Amino acid sequence: MLDHDIYMETALEQAREALRQGQFPVGAVFVGAGKVVATGQRAHSCGRGGMVNEIDHAEILALRSFLVEDSGIESKDLVVYSTMEPCLMCYSTLILNGVRNFVYAYEDVMGGGTNLPLDQLHPLYSKMRITITPAILRAKSLKLFKQFFSNPDNRYWKDSLLANYTMNQ
Repeated sequence: MLDHDIYMETALEQAREALRQGQFPVGAVFVGAGKVVATGQRAHSCGRGGMVNEIDHAEILALRSFLVEDSGIESKDLVVYSTMEPCLMCYSTLILNGVRNFVYAYEDVMGGGTNLPLDQLHPLYSKMRITITPAILRAKSLKLFKQFFSNPDNRYWKDSLLANYTMNQ
């Protein structure tokens, strides 16, 4: 059995680094065969050091790294750890790339993708069996998001459902 806390701590380190760089504090870690095989942290969320976009999410950057590295581990054997519940884009991209195991820290009340009713979708999705483990080290992740949303310099998702929910936790 995997020690979820250890790997989530690694994802939290990625999120802390994103926060230090003024980015939305999401970190992701891919674990396969008992070791970290890829990492990613949110980039280009706040306009610091380049353009703002909604593509460079931690999970997508970790996936790109995993695919380039060719670790010999199959996607179906990965466990993805993320400090925030993967959004719909990340979740669907990961499952289309074969990932079936997700562990996250903090729920994304605004755009989390893990409640997507796969069994109600077309055959490509309806037969997928996904394992989701929520709320691992949730308090530590929540602390980072509170830091982010309480900083007046951070405008990303300011006054959103997610920001308000987070600040009221």
